[in-house]
Amino acid sequence: MTNFLQNMAGMGGMTDQVIATDFLNSAKSGIRNTAFAITETASPELRAALREQLRSAVETHGLISNYMVSKGYYHPLDISEQSKVNLKAANMALNLSQR
Repeated sequence: MTNFLQNMAGMGGMTDQVIATDFLNSAKSGIRNTAFAITETASPELRAALREQLRSAVETHGLISNYMVSKGYYHPLDISEQSKVNLKAANMALNLSQR
């Protein structure tokens, strides 16, 4: 049923990639926000708790990145390949918006 719905939406097998990319972007945002919060906190206990959250967020980012690399969704070391992936995703988004 899922493939049927994906094909109906014009996304084919892209749903996994879209979800993973969104998750990666959310992880990056969480890392940035947590690092900022660490610099703004005066409590040593809270700072320690935030550092643990930051460590966990960086680990999660690594897991997501590795998953995406293994699936061919993410090419952090090859700008040319990543540009192709980004262009394909952008074209798909444009096609969906024109429906």
